[in-house]
Amino acid sequence: MLGVIAALTLSPLTVLTTLTATSAEAAATPVTLNLLAINDFHGRVNSNFVKWGATIESLRAETTDPSLMVGAGDLIGASEFASAIQQDQPTIDVLNLLNLDASAVGNHEFDQGWADLRDRVIGPAADRNALWDYLGANVYAKGTQDPVLPEYAMYDMNGVDVAVVGAVTEETASLVSPGGITDIEFGNPAEAVNRVAGQLSDGNAANGEAEVIIATFHAGASKGAGSDFATEYAKGGEFAQIADLDASVDVIFNGHTHQAYAWDAPVPGQPGVTRPMVQTGQYADNVGQVKITVDPDTGDVLSYTARNVARLGTTGNPTALTDADFIALYPVLGPVKTVVDAALANAATVGNVPIGAVTSDITTAFTGGSYGPAGYTGGTRDDRASESTMGDLVANALRDGIPADLGTPDLALVNPGGLRAELTYAGNTAINPANTDGVVTYSEANGVLPFINNLWLIDLTGDQIRQVLEQQFQPAGAARPFLALGLSDNVTATIDRSKPEGQRITSIWIDGAQMDPNATYTVSTFSFLGTGGDNFGAFTLGTARDTGLVDRDVWIKYLTDTQPTSPDFARQIVDETGLPSQVYAGESINAVLSKLDLTSLGSPANTDVQVTAYSGGQTRQLGSFPVAAGSATVAVTVPGDLTAGGRIEFVAQPSGTTVTIPLAARRTPVVDVTATPSVVQVRRGTSTLSIHVSADGPVPTGRVAIWVNGSWLRSVALVDGSATTVVGPFASLGQKSIRVRYRGDTYTLPGSDTTTITVRRRR
Repeated sequence: MLGVIAALTLSPLTVLTTLTATSAEAAATPVTLNLLAINDFHGRVNSNFVKWGATIESLRAETTDPSLMVGAGDLIGASEFASAIQQDQPTIDVLNLLNLDASAVGNHEFDQGWADLRDRVIGPAADRNALWDYLGANVYAKGTQDPVLPEYAMYDMNGVDVAVVGAVTEETASLVSPGGITDIEFGNPAEAVNRVAGQLSDGNAANGEAEVIIATFHAGASKGAGSDFATEYAKGGEFAQIADLDASVDVIFNGHTHQAYAWDAPVPGQPGVTRPMVQTGQYADNVGQVKITVDPDTGDVLSYTARNVARLGTTGNPTALTDADFIALYPVLGPVKTVVDAALANAATVGNVPIGAVTSDITTAFTGGSYGPAGYTGGTRDDRASESTMGDLVANALRDGIPADLGTPDLALVNPGGLRAELTYAGNTAINPANTDGVVTYSEANGVLPFINNLWLIDLTGDQIRQVLEQQFQPAGAARPFLALGLSDNVTATIDRSKPEGQRITSIWIDGAQMDPNATYTVSTFSFLGTGGDNFGAFTLGTARDTGLVDRDVWIKYLTDTQPTSPDFARQIVDETGLPSQVYAGESINAVLSKLDLTSLGSPANTDVQVTAYSGGQTRQLGSFPVAAGSATVAVTVPGDLTAGGRIEFVAQPSGTTVTIPLAARRTPVVDVTATPSVVQVRRGTSTLSIHVSADGPVPTGRVAIWVNGSWLRSVALVDGSATTVVGPFASLGQKSIRVRYRGDTYTLPGSDTTTITVRRRR
């Protein structure tokens, strides 16, 4: 199972040049294996499915070489409506018909829990449902290293023993509801595959020795197009560990990150030798193909090619053939179309009913688009690192959709990975006569929230909410370093990404008031988040109760009750640097506000930030500052005559994105006066007063006034909050009461202190 030397690396979606064998001796009767790959299918049972099936069948038919079809997980779960409403049974049926051979499990295979995957999706040995081998070498019984799924599957391909080893990202425990996986745990995927590959290549026939080893992982590079293997490898994490697999592994298939690439990956310890690493993107956009030529006597890989083939009927692979033409060419597609048509018909009956209306697009965050007269257009959906109109709207639904007898949430939080579709204004009457412009159907609404989570109410302190928002910054090595939560529109916050971990959330406002870190707030959210999903473990610090409501039902009722629904282009979380946590009258503010613009479809590019002071019933305009590329530098001085208890607002136009800081109250000072000496032993003696004024705020400035026995003496100026002066000489003996009064300044209230000096005869 030796690797091969790469002759040339081309773009991720093109065929790689056939490579030169490293073996000095060519195999007498080489065997070529045709390996086909899929990943992150997510139940895309729709009108494109026959053409995707035809793509697979055409790649099988183009050669007489034996073929093997391998999946890299997430074949089910987060599915389109037609599959989701039947618990993905249509997806299982069509993949059975297309003769999928093996697949790694993905995190979404565990959406309904381990028991559902084991007992229903896979089914008992005597009555299998999914007929392919579902593999999970790193899925262990809790507290053990005993795999609960097959680690690998063996196939005889023209006399060559081929092993497929599967594993899933170790992050799975944080990506699914913990309540469904209490009996299992997930280990390091690369270590598990290396362990199994070592057994399969140790020369011991009793271990089921393989001549070719294929590793399929539901884990992969964080970026495909626009990146390359070296760049992604340098990021470390699971992808780098997978790339460093033992040299006995000949081919590596990836999934999970929804990227498309076909790279030559260097084989560790073999300079100049590579092996293919392939991920096909998502949603049946492509079919991966790796052809390897093997010496059947030694198991050495003599050469390989690797590519991603775009689905037939797309711009990347156009065709004039119809579904009927493909069925005539590939008869297996006839039964496939029967399953698809039945699923779509069932979905139409249930899903084509209008339930709401929108005035314009409401979407997840996009990347790669641009701003124009119609707002943000173009690009690719599902940028989970960015806030979106969809995320914030779903949060509103979770906040407002809880019946009063079940509780009254103060706010709602939504994870971006739970949002799987868009609500577009443009209708499609070709598939549903009722789906005119602006109409939202049941299936469209369901497509946004396909996971069927229960809704939980969780009581969290303000500080625990801050911890939740901090956990948007994911653990080191996570495939997605930042996950932007959707917030209900009564919550705003600011982030300073330059600050240390635990200090990056710099402000939180709820219902127009600063969040109290010690107060308790009720948060409405998905059960997935409530149990710590997506690494938001701070949710588990609170007290949770299950409402018994399903997110889909609350969401659809919300869309029905609020129709027509419009997108809100105001961001709830803004990045900042230099913004004070509070400001005093007379103080200056110099800060940068960034990420002011959303990237959901239709979002406007902000043009300016208007700064306004609200204090004591007064409104003062403090200035307007231009916005460029979503960022504005603001520099204002707060008028000195404003009273405390107000606020300063920064409002980006035209989105209405708002950042607020409080106008702080003047502080009550601590005034301390001491006299040295405190006992004067001559009638004409003097004493030096040391005066100190401090406050919880800026260093007090201004003057202090001094009285002796009620009679005015003088006033002196403070320097760095302190002053000294001499009192005396005294005309009479006895106690002298010295009163010092601080007059206050912009930030500090007046205050006073008294001390005593005793004048005695000389002894």
